[in-house]
Amino acid sequence: MNKPLLAALATLVITGAGVAPAAASAQAGSTAPAAKAVDFAGTVALSNCSGSVIRFPASADSDPALVLSNGHCLETGFPSPGQVIVNQSSSRSFGLLNSAGSQVATLRANKVVYSTMTDTDVTIYQLTRTYAQIKSSYGISALTVSDTHPVAGTAIKVVSGYWKRTYSCNIDGFVYRLKEGGWTWKDSVRYTSSCNTIGGTSGSPVIDTATGKVVAVNNTGNEDGERCTENNPCEVDENGNVTVREGINYAEETYQIPACFKAGNQLDLNRSGCVLPKP
Repeated sequence: MNKPLLAALATLVITGAGVAPAAASAQAGSTAPAAKAVDFAGTVALSNCSGSVIRFPASADSDPALVLSNGHCLETGFPSPGQVIVNQSSSRSFGLLNSAGSQVATLRANKVVYSTMTDTDVTIYQLTRTYAQIKSSYGISALTVSDTHPVAGTAIKVVSGYWKRTYSCNIDGFVYRLKEGGWTWKDSVRYTSSCNTIGGTSGSPVIDTATGKVVAVNNTGNEDGERCTENNPCEVDENGNVTVREGINYAEETYQIPACFKAGNQLDLNRSGCVLPKP
């Protein structure tokens, strides 16, 4: 996982580093404009992580809105390897951001719909408001989760609601298995080096700049060059060969999530095409 938030704060103080405004995070020298404007609208700040209000291609405006973050951002602690949590009561609050990164509302969950750190690293909350209510009150729409596998080389932005900061890079490739401590994640996204995410960016949406859709959720990076330890994930290929990439960061794909939700944004892990781990 990205380094603990307190450690990240200490690093910023010691080094004198500041939180870069969104405009400063674009890659220098880039002249090709993004097909879709990527800003902070629809992202949220959690107490210790980042996240986003999401919808699926088949979601209706009248459906209860959902928030996506990491499994390791769950307020009750990290899910154990093999553990899957569904429909757990929650009253967690989220600071909703507008396009400029200003908090315009506090949203509240009524349950954890799904959370796991097995095969992937996601928590999905259900909110007490619908998409239509959020749009009517604050003029902010949810981010749509793509239901197709991301493509290597794609230009992306990691948008952190906690830090109000964006990171711009590309998808460098995909990792057969990403191991960190006792957890293993499948088919993870590897960033190119300019997405140097830090603690607090966990749970940030990874947005395809050409479509404006969410293709992954930011979750970890190898900080110290260690092999397969916490905060130092390693890559394992189909033959069991291990590669360590110090300073490189990763995300978990989200294209498989929409297939696990039926009408009304209701979780159904038995739906055809749903491959998320079950309890």
